[in-house]
Amino acid sequence: PPDEAATLTRVMAASGEQLDLSVIGKPVADKHSTGGVGDKTSLVVMPLVAACGVPVGKMSGRGLGFTGGTVDKLESFPGIRLDLDAAAFVRQLRDIGLVITGQSADLAPADGKLYALRDVTATVPSLPLIASSIMSKKLAAGADVIVLDVKTGSGAFMRERDSARALAQAMIDIGEAAGRRVAAVVSDMSQPLGRAVGNALEIAEALDTLEGHGPPEFAEFALELASMIVELASSAGAGRVEVEEALRSGAALRAFRRMIEAQGGDTAAFDDRSRLPSASLRRSIASDADGFVARLDALTVAHASSILGAGRERKGDPIDLAVGVVLQARVGDRVAAGQPLAVLHANDEARLDQAERVLRDSISLSPSAVEPRPVILERLLRSSADKPRFGT
Repeated sequence: PPDEAATLTRVMAASGEQLDLSVIGKPVADKHSTGGVGDKTSLVVMPLVAACGVPVGKMSGRGLGFTGGTVDKLESFPGIRLDLDAAAFVRQLRDIGLVITGQSADLAPADGKLYALRDVTATVPSLPLIASSIMSKKLAAGADVIVLDVKTGSGAFMRERDSARALAQAMIDIGEAAGRRVAAVVSDMSQPLGRAVGNALEIAEALDTLEGHGPPEFAEFALELASMIVELASSAGAGRVEVEEALRSGAALRAFRRMIEAQGGDTAAFDDRSRLPSASLRRSIASDADGFVARLDALTVAHASSILGAGRERKGDPIDLAVGVVLQARVGDRVAAGQPLAVLHANDEARLDQAERVLRDSISLSPSAVEPRPVILERLLRSSADKPRFGT
């Protein structure tokens, strides 16, 4: 029952440090993604939200599996501090309204103990326990407004759309029971998000997007999520207009730069992308026929990226920030024989050969036109059809 899940989550959140963000003096937002391939969304959404005057802070885990997490990606900025304690987190939130740091072991420590139990009792896939695990950390981190991006498709943790929707709804119910304003989207992860899959490559794409020339479908997704957060935080309906202006004016890019500077990171890459970690080998993969891209399997692209060294198999494994895949086509695009479909960035010839073989398996062409799936499949904005999210 939802009340049991809500109670469990509250107890887990109370098992360690709980951040008090009341000193900020206005609603603070947080965004969570269940993880996907090429998911650099937080790096664009959070600066957009901060530039609209809504403070936004995130404690983010490191990536396990195919690519790095948000914190790993940010290490592409030399010198950046990503181990802020609670006091520094709150101070930066108050001073500049934007902060991303690594997950503190002091937040919801009961979650780690429960996870170890779930691991040996075959309950890792239990939906209410997944919802409680995610939301216990979100509640402990103190945000008033939480927007959740639950991915579905081959490159997602929740492959089936029904399960993704159920998880999103369970997390909304838990958050609302704890008095938070919560909304969610179910988004498509059957193909990677944006074009870049890697760490520094995704930072470059996030910077391009904040400059107004990122991949259009990724930019649209980020604008949509940012608008949801701004509207939830302010209960005004004009979130989209504000967010578009924050992008157009460069305010969001400036907010991101301020955050990197505040955390000691080198911001040279904002003006010169060659200052990001870069790979010594590049190889273009060309289409062997004319046709339409029918499939660009996210999980297989992620596997290719992982072979190159962009992810980690075990906690503590090193990550190569420079390597990965940059796609040159999306599902639905018309391509000609010989046209580049992707570029592999590598630091090792043998890994490059292996990744190329895997990447070729991720792409299928069709002789006839293909309709791509929308990125946002569903929006969950309220806990029941007859009850608006708040106030109005």
